[in-house]
Amino acid sequence: MNHSSQKLAAPLKLVIASRESALAMWQAEHIRDQLLALYPKIDVSILGMTTQGDQILNVTLSKIGGKGLFVKELETALEEGRADIAVHSLKDVPMHMPPGFMLCCIGKREDPRDAFVSNLHATLESLPHGSIVGTSSLRRESQLRARFPHLKIEPLRGNVQTRLRKLDEGQYAAIILAAAGLKRLGLGDRIRALISPEHSLPAVGQGALGIECRTDRPDLEILLRPLHDAETAACVLAERAMSRALAGSCQVPLGGFAEVKAGKLHMRGFVASPDGQRLIRAEQSGNIDQPEDLGNSVANALRAQGAEEILASLNA
Repeated sequence: MNHSSQKLAAPLKLVIASRESALAMWQAEHIRDQLLALYPKIDVSILGMTTQGDQILNVTLSKIGGKGLFVKELETALEEGRADIAVHSLKDVPMHMPPGFMLCCIGKREDPRDAFVSNLHATLESLPHGSIVGTSSLRRESQLRARFPHLKIEPLRGNVQTRLRKLDEGQYAAIILAAAGLKRLGLGDRIRALISPEHSLPAVGQGALGIECRTDRPDLEILLRPLHDAETAACVLAERAMSRALAGSCQVPLGGFAEVKAGKLHMRGFVASPDGQRLIRAEQSGNIDQPEDLGNSVANALRAQGAEEILASLNA
């Protein structure tokens, strides 16, 4: 970025577009509060919106067009100038950004793991034969089926509170949720066990917040720079590159998780058939300043083991 762009004036007003779910609003308020602490003179407000993904709750996401349904309305607000930035859970952001939009900031990651939530049982391993486990994610479902073929995996949609209510009503013996969402909502005490990435590889971007703006707003990129976490960004860019290379969406049971270890970027990825019968894994390390190369390399390693066949069978 050239030095002249550093002199761009900060806006007097900033509008954040957000979904209206409790978790999305927490995330938008979290970013608002950080911005107000940095720039007390800016008037920061939140534009709450209901997206298509929030409205259609009786069908699994993979059947109605994927996670982009949580993002589209917010992008329209950015395009029309009704909002300046949109705050997303990065795991909901499609791998291909539409022309004219960019991720201008990636915040520090919360716990990336999946969480086991149950009122009756302490761990997945202790669930009796035939127990019903709820999840909205093909990624989680395929890994659960591979490890626990004796469990019944049933779809679970709705916001975090709705999912917990369905568990409390006895519709499920247990449900699997992202640990980050529960912790952010002050519901960490509902977590009975955290599932290690070895046993449930997280979704691409899980636990990280991304801020989106239009590409013609370099002033916002500068404004948000103090909130950007370079280490999280490297991990997420590697994960997203892997998913993009494999045409990842929520129609595909796929996970990718990168972490920084001893100054290197270490990444694991998997692709599976939804029934968990075929599950292939790859693991590699690379340079932290070339995250997308690492993601593409992990994608190629998965391809070499037959990822293309699994993906082709899903699209058949």
